[in-house]
Amino acid sequence: MSWGTELWALEDYEYWLCGTTLDTWSVPGQFIQDQFDNLEKHTQWGIDVLEKYIKFVKERTEIEISYAKQLRNLSKKYQPKKNSKEEEEYKYTSCKAFLATLNEMNDYAGQHEVVSENMTSQITAELTRFVQELKQERKSHFHDGRKAQQNIETFWKQLEASKRRFERDCKEADRAQQYFEKMDADINVTKADVEKARQQAQTRHQMAEDSKGEYSSILQKFNHEQREHYHTHIPNIFQKIQEMEERRIVRIGECMKTYAEVDRQVIPIIGKCLDGITKAAESIDQKNDSQLVIEAFKSGFEPPGDIDFEDFTQPMKRTVSESSLSNSRWDGKSEPKPGSKSKGKLWPFIKKNKGGGPEDFSNLPPEQRRKKLQQKVDELNKDIQKEMDQRDALTKMKDVYIKNPQMGDAASVDHKLAELGQNMEKLRLEAQKFEGWLAEVEGRLPVRTEQTRRQSGMYDTQNTSAVSNCAQDRESPDGSYTEEQSQESEMKVPVTEFDDEFDDEEPLPTIGTCKALYTFEGQNEGTISVTEGEMLYVIEEDKGDGWTRIRRNEDEEGYVPTSYVEVYLDKNAKGAMTYI
Repeated sequence: MSWGTELWALEDYEYWLCGTTLDTWSVPGQFIQDQFDNLEKHTQWGIDVLEKYIKFVKERTEIEISYAKQLRNLSKKYQPKKNSKEEEEYKYTSCKAFLATLNEMNDYAGQHEVVSENMTSQITAELTRFVQELKQERKSHFHDGRKAQQNIETFWKQLEASKRRFERDCKEADRAQQYFEKMDADINVTKADVEKARQQAQTRHQMAEDSKGEYSSILQKFNHEQREHYHTHIPNIFQKIQEMEERRIVRIGECMKTYAEVDRQVIPIIGKCLDGITKAAESIDQKNDSQLVIEAFKSGFEPPGDIDFEDFTQPMKRTVSESSLSNSRWDGKSEPKPGSKSKGKLWPFIKKNKGGGPEDFSNLPPEQRRKKLQQKVDELNKDIQKEMDQRDALTKMKDVYIKNPQMGDAASVDHKLAELGQNMEKLRLEAQKFEGWLAEVEGRLPVRTEQTRRQSGMYDTQNTSAVSNCAQDRESPDGSYTEEQSQESEMKVPVTEFDDEFDDEEPLPTIGTCKALYTFEGQNEGTISVTEGEMLYVIEEDKGDGWTRIRRNEDEEGYVPTSYVEVYLDKNAKGAMTYI
């Protein structure tokens, strides 16, 4: 099957061609031109089909990209926010399963992106390039067809011109012969005129013979070119157009297979994503979640004991149950002194908590308080380790600079090392403070000394017995925990004699001076900010906790890290200095 031979009945054409004349020759030529027009329209339609399919695939890839983007946004929207209460909820197995579902959906979205990328590279880009090549090839084939048609038309025009010239020369020869015969029969015509007419007739006959020969030659050449045109050139061109069209059909079929294969390739991975969601759902353990609730909200309180019977028939001998919660609230607590100050004094290094509860988490039940303190200690130890790693790295860098001065100035690292030392000192003091509170909760520190109070930064108005009974103070008569009772009990704690002495004490005298080696930003309560190179007065030495108490003027005094200042003690100082 070939377009070069099947687009018309070749036997009819040859039969017709045997009896054709130049007057009817244009019929097959017009037929060929019509076939070219038909093929041109058909091949253009085929290219339009390809471009339509390319557009279809492009829109599919855009849908896949949009769908993947929406899935990713959906997964991101429901991801837990870092350092938030919502993140803590994901310790439960059901929440972990939901988080795994979100992650699997993120991978699921990635597969849709893969589909889009593969369709773009394997179908859209390839077909677009193929269409451009197809257009160029189609243009070349139809150009060759038009050129062949113009060529045969040129031969036909030459043949028609030679035929007309031969016809004209024959007519001229006939007229010249008739004229010669007429002159030869006329007795009145001179012999010279007859000879002239005879020569003229011979010339015309010769011209007719020459035109006949030329016409015959051009006719043979035209017939040869015509056979080549209709049996070779045009069939070859039609065959090439047919092959081009068949390649287009094959290519679009291959692209449709690729279209399906691209989807099929991601099905196993999508299946794994769905399997992951199923596995996450199967990992949900309701018993484990119930146990986590116990661990999260366990109070550590003991249930109250039985209440003893109070015999009101003996009004003079009323007894109160030893397990009475109302009486146990004040067990081990001293009565407040008459006239003592109830105002507590904030000690150094206690941060102000705005609406967040006490810094030592004393408002929480014992077990929850222990967890919070342990968590805080772990965070501080991590921060300390991070600072130590930075310090070690800078120390190594400084050693390299010392050995190779061309690589950098070793002195440029000193300021950063000093800053890291300051940060580590702050973090250590903070960690000691929380470790002290943690030790109290765990029962490792039965009594707190003034020194541990200074190191931890806690200077509250409760004595040791009040701390040991803080859990009992927050119990309600039915054994439940109430925040209001906790706050009320804290307000009712009597002020110790030490507080009275502290409030009534006179300003400490100056015992020396000091020079600030570094700038220190005193952001905590009880500290004071100093500027590098500033001279200040020392009113209390470092007692082993790493802090020195200094004074700038009568209204400004506080603690600074001992490592930040250079102290000059005045052994003869006996009293406070007068400020100007």
